[in-house]
Amino acid sequence: MSRKERVESAIREQLAELIAREVRDPRVTAAGVLGVSQVECTKDLSVARVWISIYADDKVAAKALEGLRAAAGFLRGPLGRRLQIQRPPELRFEHDVTAVMALKLREVVKEDEAKAASAAASARDDDEKSD
Repeated sequence: MSRKERVESAIREQLAELIAREVRDPRVTAAGVLGVSQVECTKDLSVARVWISIYADDKVAAKALEGLRAAAGFLRGPLGRRLQIQRPPELRFEHDVTAVMALKLREVVKEDEAKAASAAASARDDDEKSD
């Protein structure tokens, strides 16, 4: 594992904890469940793109992202101290929709399975009636 990968992993772990414990912005706390899904740093570790999974509707998620972007400067100091990095990276928060999309797809699949089961059951009933 390269230094860059180790730093990205450490940033992801520490940011998840810092956001949960230190960020008091009502826009962020109103979102409920937030997760740091991925961190990608530039080669020189000066900028970190942080993907956040937000399990809320789009308006709440957008406001939570605004709150995190506003708190980015605040989070750099504690992050640098925890990771013992003299110059912690600039944090750029992005909305990660993959988890939300996975939940929606799972619901669609369940609906399709229920419809298929219902159609199969009604087909059996029709066959029994015709006999």
